[in-house]
Order: sequence, then C-alpha cells, then structure tokens
Amino acid sequence: MRLLETEQDKIEYTKFLENHERCNFQQSLEWGEVKTSWKKEVILAEDNAKKIIGSLMVWIRKIPIFGNIMYSARGPIADIHNIEVLSQITEGLRLLAKKYKAIVIRIEPDIKSDDETFKNIMLDLGYQIKDNAKNFREEIQPRYVFRLDTKGKTEDDIFKACHQKTRYNIRLATKKGVVVKEGTREDLKEFHKIMVTTGIRDGFITRPLSYFEKMYDCLGKEHMKLLMAYIGETPIAGVIPIMYGNKTWYLYGASSNEHRNLMPNYLLQWEMIKIALERKSDIYDLRGVPGIADDSNGLYRFKKGFGAEYTEFIGEVYIPFKPLTYNLYTFSEKMFRNLRALKLKFKKA
Repeated sequence: MRLLETEQDKIEYTKFLENHERCNFQQSLEWGEVKTSWKKEVILAEDNAKKIIGSLMVWIRKIPIFGNIMYSARGPIADIHNIEVLSQITEGLRLLAKKYKAIVIRIEPDIKSDDETFKNIMLDLGYQIKDNAKNFREEIQPRYVFRLDTKGKTEDDIFKACHQKTRYNIRLATKKGVVVKEGTREDLKEFHKIMVTTGIRDGFITRPLSYFEKMYDCLGKEHMKLLMAYIGETPIAGVIPIMYGNKTWYLYGASSNEHRNLMPNYLLQWEMIKIALERKSDIYDLRGVPGIADDSNGLYRFKKGFGAEYTEFIGEVYIPFKPLTYNLYTFSEKMFRNLRALKLKFKKA
C-alpha cells in the first residue's frame, strides 16, 4: 500500500481508474479539483510488482468543534470481494486517520445492497454499515438510483425498451419543435438561471454559477457536456452529463416553468443516452430517486420510463475512530439537515 504522491503516480492512477470496470468519476483527480474545499488523498493498493490493484480517493475536511472527517464517494475501485486488496485500503485509511486526527471515515460505495460477501468482508475489517436511509437528506450520495445497461446495445434496442409514454414524449418534443444543442462555457449562465428556477420550484438548494464553471474547467469536454433544449432561440431546459471510463452519468438537470408541456426533459434524457451509446458506455446512470419505489412519484416514474433498473446501494460504510465525538457530530448533522429542510419548505411556501 502507498499513497499517491508523484506525477507518475497520478498518471498510473488515472489509467487504472479509467480502465477499471468499477470506474467512477467521483474517484477521479479531475473531480477532486472541483471539490476545492476538501483536501484529497489517494490510497493505492498494489501487488508484489508495485502495480496498482485497488484505490480509494479520500476527502478530508475540518468541521468546527468536532475536528477532521474523512469521506469517500463511490469507492473503492477494486475487486470488492478481494479481502487482501480491501485490507490494504483499510490500512491506508487508518494511516490517514492518524495523520489528520480524523474522527471518522465515511464511504458511500456504488455496491448493491444484496452483496453479502462485500458486507461481511467490511464488517470483518472493522467497518460499520448504515443502511436505513430512505431519502435524499440522509446521505451525501443517493442510495437509490436508476441504471440503464447500455453495453452492446443500439439506439433501437434502448428505445424499444422504453415505456410507451416515454417514447411518445420523446417524439412529442421533437414534433413540437424542441431542439437540443451542445452548450459552451458561456451557456452555463443560462443553464444556471434555469437551475435556480428549478430549485425554487422543487425545493432544493442550488449551487452557484462558479461551481458549474469550475466543473467545466476541470473536467473539460472529454468528461463533461452541457446540453440545452430550445424553442426557437429561447432556452427552456438543460442537463449536464458526465462521461468517465466505462460509464455515463446524468448529473444535473434543470427546466423552466414555461414550455414544460413540450417535454424537453424527455428529449434531453434521450440525447444523453445516445451519448452513452456513442461512446460505448457499459452503464448510463440516471442517478437518484427516493427510497420508496412508487409510480406515484414523478421523478421515479420519469426515470423508470427509460427502461432502467431500480438499484439500491449498500448505504454508508464507516469506521468511527473517535466514537463519542462522532456520535455528537452525527446528531448535530441531523439537526442541521432538518433545519435546512424546514427553511426550504417555508421558502417555497
């Protein structure tokens, strides 16, 4: 086991990540550059020849009063049933915990909830598992997502597998004159305006324009696109897909209050799927939905309509290095999230 330190380490790590079947953009050095408020470390597990066989990018942040916390999104990148590799990564985490005097490491892997082998390995290595989250406020990454298997598929395969109403709405958007264009960095301004409108309508906090510009600068055209839907010269909706390794993700979406009856979101989703197919992605990830599989929920019904699989991840895997301090921190965190939710509720009202 070693920590990433040199420029050569960065080259080897990026190559390893991009070619691994469990690749995730949130473990990339490019995404790490977006998250400037966190310090980043990368743990590299290696074989006897010093070749990388596993990795975990860890973010470190100081929390007032409580101290440093460590967090990792969608790792590890490894054979998740290889205890030797996971042991090396755990060794690295304990090393970092001492270095930063961290109170906890929290990991949110994209590993399915029914993977008992992985659960048992992690429990044997000293981790605990929090698997009772049901809504977006309880975790940083969505525990429930829709994922579309695009490996070896054609546009015709995917389109036929869509729900009849979804196919109708995609065709309707085109028939009614909705046009999708790839945007530039400058177009992020219009996208952000629509995002603010969406946040007010749907009751969530929106990031500043500077955050999306930072994403655009760090990820570049190789890993990020901006797609905007127009009626005439008027932008009415937009999405940001992320492309990394063998996957494509729907990361952000926004729509104006006007022209929603023209179904621009359906056409934008279809265009992102076409990107995934063109770059031969194995998976197109439509990202989060609520933890209750219910067709009465609009977001659930919308994403399900594209023929994707409703997927439940394992939840949060963690080690509290300072249990008492960590328990106090989690209590304050829960209170903060509840207060923020109330604030949004009253703001929307």
